Order: sequence, then C-alpha cells, then structure tokens
Amino acid sequence: MTEKFRKAVAVALSLALALSMLGVAGCSTASDEGGDGGDGGDNANMGGTFNFYINEPAFIDPVNLQESEGTQVGQAVFDSLVGFDYLTSEIEPAAAATWEATEEAKVWTFNLVEGATFHNGDPVTAADFKYAWERICNPENESEISYHLASVLGYDAMQAGEATELEGVKAIDDYTLEVTLTESFADFEYVVGHPALAPVPQDAVENGTDVDGTMVAFGEMPIGNGPFMMSEPWAHDQYIKVARNDDYYGTPANIDGVDFRIFADQDTAFLEFQAGNIDMASIPVGQIQSTVEQYGESPDGYTANAGEQTLLGGELAIYYLLMNNTNETLKDPNVRAALSLAVNREQIAEKIFEGTRIPATGIVPPGIVGFQEDGFEYSKYDVEAAKAMLAEAGYPDGEGLPKIALEYNTGSGHEDILALVADDFAAIGIETELLGTEWGEYLDKLTEKTYMVGRLGWIADYPIMDNFLYPIFKSDSGDNYAFYNNATVDSMLEEARQETDGDARVETYREIEKIIGSEAAVIPVVFYRHTRVASDRVMDGVLSPNGLMNFEELYLSDGAATE
Repeated sequence: MTEKFRKAVAVALSLALALSMLGVAGCSTASDEGGDGGDGGDNANMGGTFNFYINEPAFIDPVNLQESEGTQVGQAVFDSLVGFDYLTSEIEPAAAATWEATEEAKVWTFNLVEGATFHNGDPVTAADFKYAWERICNPENESEISYHLASVLGYDAMQAGEATELEGVKAIDDYTLEVTLTESFADFEYVVGHPALAPVPQDAVENGTDVDGTMVAFGEMPIGNGPFMMSEPWAHDQYIKVARNDDYYGTPANIDGVDFRIFADQDTAFLEFQAGNIDMASIPVGQIQSTVEQYGESPDGYTANAGEQTLLGGELAIYYLLMNNTNETLKDPNVRAALSLAVNREQIAEKIFEGTRIPATGIVPPGIVGFQEDGFEYSKYDVEAAKAMLAEAGYPDGEGLPKIALEYNTGSGHEDILALVADDFAAIGIETELLGTEWGEYLDKLTEKTYMVGRLGWIADYPIMDNFLYPIFKSDSGDNYAFYNNATVDSMLEEARQETDGDARVETYREIEKIIGSEAAVIPVVFYRHTRVASDRVMDGVLSPNGLMNFEELYLSDGAATE
C-alpha cells in the first residue's frame, strides 16, 4: 500500500507543479532540451568552485536548521533519509535505500544505504539517526524545529523532560531504522526528507572537531554525510566553504566545492556578481527586467546555462505579513481583517517585483497538491471594506488605534515592500513606522512577541499542504510567530495527518486553510518566484521550486564568471 501511495502522490506532485507554475513551460532539464549543459560537453570542467551568495545563516547545524540560508548549506553537507527531485519535487531515496509503512501508516521502516560514511570516515548507522532526532527533541538544546518530529511516539515525553529517548525510534540493526508514530501519518515519508533530520556523529557533536590542534564546536564546522564537506570553520559574516566529498556513497559532485559568500544585503552581492566575483546572486528590486535583457532568461525558470541565466520559476513559497495575535489591539480579528483588506497585493507584485510574483489569496502556494484559490477570506484588496471592518472594531478612520511598527529584517529589499504597505494602511487611517533590524535580532523579536506587524517568508520544507499549515498555525509550533491559537484547527491538523486517504486528507487541509483565513491570522501578500541570476560559466545549474540549489550536478565552464 505504501509504495503505491508514494508513487501516486509523486505523480500528482509532478503534474500539479507542471500545471500551476503560471507561464513556466515544463520542468525538463537542460539536457532534455539539448542545451549547452547536458552531459557537460567540451566546455565543461569536472571541477572548479561555485561561488554562491547567501545572507548570514542563523544555524548550519541540523539541530536548529530552520531558515533558507542555513538550509542551503545544510542540504549540501547532510543527507536525510529521503530527498526530492530538484525539478519535480518527487520523493526519492537518499540515506535510506528503501522504506515501507504498515497499512495504517503508523509504523515506518527505513533501510539505510550500506557502507555510507560521515565525512570523518565513521559509518552512518540507524543509531546515528536516533541520536540526531533525540538531540533535536531534547529541550535543553532549544531546537526551534523539533516540531518536525512531533508525530513520533515519545516526542511529548522528551519535550516535557520526562524521557531522554524517543520511544518510537529504534535502531533494529546498523541499517534498519524503525519509527513508530503516535497516530497514522501518511505524509511522514516527506517529513523525513528535511535536511534538519539528517544523522549526526555523536562524538563530533559532543567533543568538537580537531582543526590543526584546535577543537572547533560542531555548530561551527559540522560533520555530515552529504555530497560536500566543510573545508574550514564557518567564517561568520564572510563565508562558508565546502569541498566535494569524494567518499560520498552516491555520485560525487562535478565541482570541487562551493564557496557560500556571505553579504549583508543583496545589492552588494549583485554588484559582486556583476564584477565577476560570484556565480549566483539575488536580483535587487527594480532590476529584474534589465537583468533578463542582459543575461537572458531560463526557458524553464529553474535551469541556468550560458545565455539563459536569469531564473524566474515559481517557488513553493509564500511572502506574508505577521500579526501578533496576542497583542491587545490585534487580538481583534476585525482589526486583522481590516489590515489584510487594506493591502494592495497587485501593486506590490507589479511595482516591487516587476510582475514576476503572484498576488496571494491564501497561504498554500501553487505547485502544492491541494492548492486553492481564495484560501483566505480577506485576501482581496478592498479599501472600503477595510474601513468598515476597522470601524466595526471601534477604530473609525483609525481613530484610537495605536501607531503600528512595521518590522522587517534588513538587507533583502523588504523595506520597499513595507513602505507600500505603510501607504496602504495610511489610506484607512492607520499611522505606521518602519523598523528594520538584522536577521538574528529580528527573529528574536518575533520569538519574544515584541512586535505588532512584521514580515516573513515560508518555503516548503517538504512539498505537502501540512507543511504550510501545521508549523505556521499549530498553537504549540515553534514557527507559529503569529501566535495564532485555535483548538479546532489544532484538532483538525492532527486529524488530517491521520487520514490515509489522499483525497480526504487534502480536503481537510483545504477546510483548515479556510478557517484560518476567516480569522485573518496572517496577511498573505505574494507567492514567490525565483529572482536569481547565474554567471555564464554555470551549466545545468538547477534551483529547485523550494529554493535549494543542486550543487551536485551543475558544471562550471572555462569561461569568465560574467560578461
């Protein structure tokens, strides 16, 4: 049953992705299209270093791998039990060669690849997964991503400090990992594909790594089991360097390594790209069309080759505004609904993103099986309705409403978006101020509930509806930065996970999305699209719909970094 179910969902995902990317013509690889990359040709090198722009990550250690920048590094250094095809999002083997579930999808057995090793030469065993997962669930480690394992038997006991092990995780032998869940969860095989759920070597975690006689903490130089390995400790605010793992159990990467170049803002990074110093960068606001004209656009939106270097493919991601649902003013759903109705999403999509992003009418993006138009009730721009809702809440024309700080993380163009939102709020009588802080400090504000309205993006950890609803809106989730709390939604989220019928499960998730939207828990703004550009020496450079780069299969040509 499980294998049949897995194949059916994979096919559905592939079809949904192909049909819903709004103007993206298919998801074939460059070799399928007869492009410059293909099998590498005469112009490709088996080597070279790929220089890739990121912001300073929050973490690169799986114990807290939670945001895009750290995850970009983590997925290069670590392999979890399963992976996802970089173009279709279909599930595929990784550290687990095969897996199966009982009929009710409550007990899962993963059969590991035999002979796989960590970068220090230690064998990768089922016990390493057990240790890694229990490390995440140990409250002393303050992991903010432990919710990925919330369905595992023993999770609650560990979180409460009543146990030191996950009762439901057993290393049957070196290569057999058995996972028992508290309830049926038919999508669990997707969950274990998250890079945070990779194995870690216990000795290195607890004692560090010896680098030229100096012990370096695991979080600064993690040892993984993936296609790339750390070359040196993390140089904060400068770079993270990884080299090809020649002992990788899978096919070794084509390139020698990746230099993750850290810049505080995308404008600086783009200048470095134009100067030929990095191979892939984000395109700043207002420069998308000019970049397309200069560097050419990828036909499929995901694969970069010389002359087809700008990537504008749809992402499994949402840009939304957070509202602190515990704030005295924002506790009122009418106030939240008024704010949502006031936002002109179309203007943001056109003015800021030059028409490359799609106004969002829900939280689940196109490309996810179950996507529905108008998932959120108050997601259409309507100034008069917004004023009426504000008056109903007791703030006619904004009178009596406290000034709202629109908060954001600096360095990524969010100020321009929030400036338009400020204008929208002013149109219904709401006074605002823009307040930007660097990413780490901004996350602290969200966690500590010391904000009113902020911004956040969410890109799929794994390509299912659950991943856009459970972590963002479950009352006890570490990623519920809106602090939304609805007991009915909590119960329905648990019920949906237990539903083994795929159609019925999707319908339950759709109903959940509608309920959350009716309470205007957050404000959907736009669905993301890639806005990245690669240098002309990048060949078969695939950036997946969930924003992760396929570092293993790209090539670098002999040409200069840019024109």
